[in-house]
Amino acid sequence: MNLELTGKRALITGSTAGLGEATARMLAAEGAAVVIHGRNKERAEAVAAAIRAAGGSAATALGDLADDEGAADVARAATADGPVDILVNNAGFYRHLSWADASPQEWNDTYNVNVVSGVRMIRHLVPAMRERGWGRVVTIGGGLASQPMNTHPQYNATLAARHNLAVSLARDLKGTGVTSNVVSPGAILVDSVQDLVTEIGPARGWGHTWEEIHPKAVEALIPNDQNRFGEPEEIAAAVAYLCGPHAQYVSGATLRVDGGLIRSAF
Repeated sequence: MNLELTGKRALITGSTAGLGEATARMLAAEGAAVVIHGRNKERAEAVAAAIRAAGGSAATALGDLADDEGAADVARAATADGPVDILVNNAGFYRHLSWADASPQEWNDTYNVNVVSGVRMIRHLVPAMRERGWGRVVTIGGGLASQPMNTHPQYNATLAARHNLAVSLARDLKGTGVTSNVVSPGAILVDSVQDLVTEIGPARGWGHTWEEIHPKAVEALIPNDQNRFGEPEEIAAAVAYLCGPHAQYVSGATLRVDGGLIRSAF
């Protein structure tokens, strides 16, 4: 299926690794000119170079989205070679903390990075999309937005805010040709996740090799209908669909890609 992204320009925030990198690679493979964002120049250039080596078009935009000046720098760099048609708000972070350890300052910092940073990029890039009559905003959310854990409450809450703002934006964009939607990943097997599960597996009696640990970790941590962790490319594919013209009738939606981890009919 041709997603008809040739000629479109996409900024993927937080795209020097993990889900962001996988998304950038897939959008580039579908013909979009992608802008790799991060704070580390070497990592950003390495991803962009790999995309170009595979025949794609890639530039970089460096900056810290957690402050107004840094976000403005990223927006300027991203639009230096042309307008941005697609914004994928992927950048974010979390620390695994208990309620007792998550201080008010931690809540402030997490909200700023995970929520306000995306708002900054929306404010910089979406007005021009509205003027042109076409654009896509895809926010990366997560199942913890609706089914939070008892741990890292500051992160759970920011995911809920990301889902909420994406739907509010969709309502504001009514009739403009610009859409706003959410892709909600489950537990995805990026390197950091595999490293963590492998580290804690032996102490929890899951075994010592990845082949032993994997099924038991899934059963204990993320029981889902597919009996496995997701792959970054599966998230990227969902994002890519929402970025194209075939998804014009999809607005304010949450596309869950979690193997059935979230048990809800709606």
